[in-house]
Amino acid sequence: MRQMEIPLDQLIVSDLNARKDLHAGQEDSGIEELASSIRQQGLLSPPIVRPGANGKYEVLVGQRRLLACRRIKLDPVPCLVRDGLGDTDAVALSLVENVHRADMHPLDKARALKALYDRHHSYERVARETAWSASTIRKYIQLLALPDELQQRIGTADGASGVGTLARLASTFSGDAAVQVYDRISGFTQRIQEEIIKRSDGDLSTIDDLVEEAQEGAFNVRRCGGTYGCQVIRDILERRMTQADFQKLVRDTAEDFEAPTPTANALKEAARAFWKALAAGSG
Repeated sequence: MRQMEIPLDQLIVSDLNARKDLHAGQEDSGIEELASSIRQQGLLSPPIVRPGANGKYEVLVGQRRLLACRRIKLDPVPCLVRDGLGDTDAVALSLVENVHRADMHPLDKARALKALYDRHHSYERVARETAWSASTIRKYIQLLALPDELQQRIGTADGASGVGTLARLASTFSGDAAVQVYDRISGFTQRIQEEIIKRSDGDLSTIDDLVEEAQEGAFNVRRCGGTYGCQVIRDILERRMTQADFQKLVRDTAEDFEAPTPTANALKEAARAFWKALAAGSG
């Protein structure tokens, strides 16, 4: 990789850039704010580019920085040039650089992860490249199975747990049925939405009854409203929840929120100690 100053009119956004939706997440940091920062402090992180056709350079990482540079007419632009980079490697580079950004659109992540999976044919290999769990990668890729109408409703505000719910919806229902289910459950929290989908077992005819149960509070039993109002704690104290059940609950929650492996391992140990302490106290 080499650094060079490249004229602004020679820089173009690569079609291979993993980040397609430039407006995603701009409620937190828009192009105007980025341009103002570059004007005041300079371009601290140069875009990564590769040589293209007709003397142009394709921006693989940093297209919002490029747009900000255009806004303030920064010319030439300091860039890091990657020579000899093929299309597949370019997609991988763009994804790895962008995938952990909260403001990258979930569908952009899904498409880029799918491209990496198509390259390696292994979720584990993709997990090593992105430092994400294989289960999280599967969830994002499952979003691509949603009907177009639902894909258009996805945004950065959905977050990790929202992606998990939509992935379960995509793996359980398809086409118009998926849209109908989404419309029926959209007023609930994401955890209850996922519980409704799970309990439906893919049977559309059960959704209305499950929604009615949820409205009556049947799925709120895992919510804590204080030390002694928590159903989980009561279940442990009254020996209705085993240590294995509690550890699975903690593990599933950590996975829902994409906790990194060290955090998940620490939670596993904490869950074991917590259950033992409560169980001993109840004896």
